[in-house]
Amino acid sequence: MDLLAHLEAYVATADEAGFSRAADRLGIAQPLLSRRIRTLEDHLGGPLFDRSRRQITTTELGMLLLPYARDVLDRTQRLRQAADSAGRARTLAVAVPAHCAPAALARAIRAGTEHGITLGVRELPPQERVLGLADGSLGYALVRVPPERGALRVPLGLASAPDVADLACGGPRRSAHLEDLRPRRGRGTRSAAALPVLTLPEDQVPHHEDRLERAVARAGLPPGRFRPAGPAADALAATLAGQALLLCAEPFARQHGAHWAPLGDRTLHRGYDVRAAPDRSGTASVPGWLVAPLASAVGAGDGEWGPPRSGAAGDDLPARLAARG
Repeated sequence: MDLLAHLEAYVATADEAGFSRAADRLGIAQPLLSRRIRTLEDHLGGPLFDRSRRQITTTELGMLLLPYARDVLDRTQRLRQAADSAGRARTLAVAVPAHCAPAALARAIRAGTEHGITLGVRELPPQERVLGLADGSLGYALVRVPPERGALRVPLGLASAPDVADLACGGPRRSAHLEDLRPRRGRGTRSAAALPVLTLPEDQVPHHEDRLERAVARAGLPPGRFRPAGPAADALAATLAGQALLLCAEPFARQHGAHWAPLGDRTLHRGYDVRAAPDRSGTASVPGWLVAPLASAVGAGDGEWGPPRSGAAGDDLPARLAARG
């Protein structure tokens, strides 16, 4: 027996002094309401209503038990309200890449507070962000995707010590091309062409590594020229010491005083989607107020985020063909 449903039928019938009106109030058929009343009477050991007259009346037992029934329903309602409030107030984890801009993450947290959601930021590697959404341990996450499919696009480039030749000349926005890294005669040990290129864990994802491997082969570079980096601090120290180049986003390089040149091949840039864990109904929706601060945090500047273009006149056909190998 669904005790709450039966108590609701009992209280509604007592309030309305009639089975028909009580059924209308509860939005159920009258025969179902009558069955619930009879089942409850059997359970409680006596009639709750006197049906011998044209208008039903509450029996002495019915009057005695009515306050208790109301109390049970009131407490159930408060329990539901408390559960709803707790669900809305619980902390939702947002997984982001390492080294996001703290000020932008702070804006995301404040925006969550304004919308009644407590956000907690977690720095996780790409694969762990995907797994966290799947197992429900995360509420939202920035997920790595190919740049042409991502809502957010973050330019990647080569960071170097300011005095490293080749990359340090030509202006702050001079594009870097992998072909420029081919060794040539007359270049010294401080030349970019003589240095290994380190890749951060954020870029050690299959679709990016496959594209990078093909691009390295097309550029005529040896396979071991690009190497996975260990801790970011070690990779950055080697870069600033002039012993390596670092594949990274511009904010990370500029923050630590490194020179940075964007890669000319945009298929090697980072792509992200902001995704949500499915709720109980199976739907996954990301609030609009969360996207902008996360775009800023990850380094997607103006014009680098929004719905990916498809078939537009401004599409880069060579880039799309290169993305297909």
